[in-house]
Amino acid sequence: MTQSPSAKLRGRVLAGSSPLLLPGAPDALTARMLEDLGAEAVYVSGAGISNTFLGMPDVGLLTLTELVSHVSAMRDAVSLPLVVDADTGFGNAMNVRRTVRALERAGASAIQLEDQVMPKRCGHFVGKSVVPAEEMVQKIYSATDSRTDDNLLIIARTDARAEHGLAEACARARAYLEAGADITFIEAPQSVAELREIPRLVPGTHVVNMVEGGQTPILPLAELTELGFSVVLYANAVMRGGLLGMRRVAEHLLDKGDTLDVHDQMVPWAERQALVRKDAMDELEDSYAAAAARATKPLLVEAPPVHDHRD
Repeated sequence: MTQSPSAKLRGRVLAGSSPLLLPGAPDALTARMLEDLGAEAVYVSGAGISNTFLGMPDVGLLTLTELVSHVSAMRDAVSLPLVVDADTGFGNAMNVRRTVRALERAGASAIQLEDQVMPKRCGHFVGKSVVPAEEMVQKIYSATDSRTDDNLLIIARTDARAEHGLAEACARARAYLEAGADITFIEAPQSVAELREIPRLVPGTHVVNMVEGGQTPILPLAELTELGFSVVLYANAVMRGGLLGMRRVAEHLLDKGDTLDVHDQMVPWAERQALVRKDAMDELEDSYAAAAARATKPLLVEAPPVHDHRD
């Protein structure tokens, strides 16, 4: 029997012998590309969606409805597990209940919740504030109670390091585990020494977020594995690479008036159509047309003449 994406992710992360490298995607096309390249799972980045869909920074402007729509589109595009960044859960414990149910129906395999004050800010921005630990514990209780599939992972993120220090962040992570979270995520540790302390002070499974230009030093996967991290997240690296490519082509087009010298910086036409499964769609459309032709063929047999019975 084929495992569901959620069951596959739970087994991979909680029982896996090697860390999960988790790239982020802001949309279904990027998720499809990651799947084709062999990614094991995709992180649905709230920052990525805010940047690409809204053209806005990651400051809590994305709505639950918009997030659910993106998750649903990604689930239609890929069969990979989807780890969904649900920010603060869009409110209190009761809002979290609705958030978890909506995202689970849309196709989430894991849901990440954080303890920032709403509206939240990017974990590597200054000026973050966190809610009391008790409020976040309520959200964790709500999240675990609301899921209908026990394989759905609940990831508890704390941003307390910036406001209260690493010891408080670790204490919160332990409390969130006791409340039922499956995985903890201490955001924005500021040194290798702090990275080393997190798995030592907090039991269980840990996410580490590698943000180029952010607060946390970027370390190789092997080193992060030795430190004790099970999920290594690159939430927006792929998106940022894509932006650079788009800008280079756009600059050339606007300067030269054509794309003749930048074809090598663009995905070829055939590769683009393969990525969006154009051939499969054509075959499906042809099969529907053939089925309709077979079904309606008896109706096209010449009908007997109609006699005029008028006087």
